[in-house]
Amino acid sequence: MNRTDLVERLSETSSGAKRKHFVDKHQGDLIQRVKNIGPILDHLLREAVIQEERYDHIWTIPTTQEKMRELYRGPLKAGDKVKEIFYTALEGVEKFLVADLKEKES
Repeated sequence: MNRTDLVERLSETSSGAKRKHFVDKHQGDLIQRVKNIGPILDHLLREAVIQEERYDHIWTIPTTQEKMRELYRGPLKAGDKVKEIFYTALEGVEKFLVADLKEKES
C-alpha cells in the first residue's frame, strides 16, 4: 500500500463515511479480468483466509471467472479485513489491472 492509498483510507475512516471497498466496487471487473488466480489463492491460504479444503475445491472449478465468483460467494463476505488481504494479493499479482480500475475511479 503506498502513501496515497494509506492517506485516503485513513481519511475515509476518520470522516466516518462508509464507502464501498475497492473489492466490492469493482466486483464485476475483477471477476471478468483477473487472470492469474493461482498466486492469489496461495496468498489467501497462507493468510488463513481460506483453508486447505476450500483451496482444493476452488482449484477444481474449471474457469477463472467461476473461481473468482466462488471467492465472492464465500471468503470475501467475511468483512473488510479479508477484503484487505485479497486486495493486497491483487496489488501484487494483478497490479496493472488494479491501476486501471483505480484510474477509472478518478
